[in-house]
Amino acid sequence: MKKYLVIGNPIEHSLSPKLHNHWFEKNNINAIYNKKQINEIDIKDIISELRNDKINGINVTVPFKQSIIPFVDELSAEANNAQSVNTVYKENNKVFGHNTDISGFELAMRGKSYDIKGKKIFILGAGGVVPSIILALKKMGANKIILSNRTKKKAEQLKKTFSDLEIVDWGVTPEFNMIINATSLGLNKEDEIKLDYAGLGPNKLFYDVIYNPKETKFLSKAKQFGNQTENGKMMFIYQAHQAFTLWHKVMPKIDEETIKLLD
Repeated sequence: MKKYLVIGNPIEHSLSPKLHNHWFEKNNINAIYNKKQINEIDIKDIISELRNDKINGINVTVPFKQSIIPFVDELSAEANNAQSVNTVYKENNKVFGHNTDISGFELAMRGKSYDIKGKKIFILGAGGVVPSIILALKKMGANKIILSNRTKKKAEQLKKTFSDLEIVDWGVTPEFNMIINATSLGLNKEDEIKLDYAGLGPNKLFYDVIYNPKETKFLSKAKQFGNQTENGKMMFIYQAHQAFTLWHKVMPKIDEETIKLLD
């Protein structure tokens, strides 16, 4: 039986095992997918298990999408551009790091029929998934991307890769058409992002990368003031779909059953 794994810290919220195990069953694949909370010191051992065929594939989530890079042999073009890895596999005795977050976000936006072209996008956070989102937004023709992070230094690091990125202090709210929460604020129900929701006005899109819980305070408050909201569920499904296809050379179905599975 083949073994797959998602690693992160925290990891309890991850629905990756639920989704991949569902697809294994639907496609008669003899495999199991688990989640494992690790620390940075454990990355080397996990990659060794992949090299020795004890594990057949790994998904990577917060906060290891960058720190795993030195342990792989080669990066795909997407992973290299984003300097972020969320999918790891072995081929011809080489360990590859790939990124399915870029296409995952783009497919989710296209599925929502939200046109990014010419829009001002405000991103909260500078973590592992953010470079992937920036690349997808640029590909879709965003007019301006503004970013704020609690640790400004981390935001400034991103500006070295994306020179046209505008950085603002945490707590400052610029004008925007769409705001993306790419922080972990919202994983706990009591988490709150302090924004002047009333003053921001209606008819904006509030997007939260978090998909579990399915409605964070960030989204529920935005809805109260007449805004569109979207959580990260479809991005999560699409990035998983691409990883699954890469590993198994089988394209699983994204149908109502799959989507409801994660409600």
